[in-house]
Amino acid sequence: MKNQSTEDYIKSIYRLQKEGKSVTTSELARHLQIGDGSVTDMLKKLSIRKLISYEPYRGVALTGAGRTLALKIVRRHRLWEMFLVKYLGYPWDAIHDEAERLEHVTSDELERRLDITLGFPKVDPHGDPIPNSSGEIEDDKCTALSHFSPGDSVRVVRVSDDDPAVLKHVAGIGLALNHSLVVTKKMEFDGSMSVKVGTEEHFVSSKLAEHIFVQQE
Repeated sequence: MKNQSTEDYIKSIYRLQKEGKSVTTSELARHLQIGDGSVTDMLKKLSIRKLISYEPYRGVALTGAGRTLALKIVRRHRLWEMFLVKYLGYPWDAIHDEAERLEHVTSDELERRLDITLGFPKVDPHGDPIPNSSGEIEDDKCTALSHFSPGDSVRVVRVSDDDPAVLKHVAGIGLALNHSLVVTKKMEFDGSMSVKVGTEEHFVSSKLAEHIFVQQE
C-alpha cells in the first residue's frame, strides 16, 4: 500500500506537469481527491527520497529519479490497457480503473512478457504513447480537433481518456484511432462543428472537439 501511494503521487505529478499545470499542493490534492495536509506530509517524504524537488508555497517538480519512476508506472498502465482491450475484450472506456490496479502489482518480468505478447505496441488503446523499456517516450505530435476548419481532412491519433463518457460517445459516432474525418461546418459563436465520418455526418461539440486529437492528412 505504501508503494502504491508513492506511485500514485509520482504519476499524478507527472501528469499535471505534462498538462502544463503548476503542481501546487492544492492542485495535487484536488487531482488525488485527498486533503491538503496529507499531500504536504507525502511530499516531504518524496522529497527526502529525492523523487521530487519541493518547496512549500512554490510547487513541486519531479527529479530525474522521479521522472524515471513515473514513466515506468505509465508504461505498465498503458501496456495493461492494451492487453485488456486486445485479449479480454474490454471497451476502451472501461479499462482505466482495471489498469490502475494492475500497474502496482506488475514485476519487471511480467512487464517484459506483456510487452512481447502485445507485439511491442507504441501506443495504448486511446493513442497515448507507451514509454519504451528504457524509459523514453515519443511526442504524439497531434492537435485538438477544435483547431481545425471546414474542409480540413484529418486522422484521429488520440482521444483523451479523462472521461469514460467522452470515449463512449466518440465510439458511438463511429470514430476510432486512425479513422479519417472531414470537418464540414464550424460555428463561429461556440466552436461546435459537423464532421463527416465515412458517409455519415455527425455533430461535435466544442468540448468534445477538445478531447479528440488528430493529424492533418
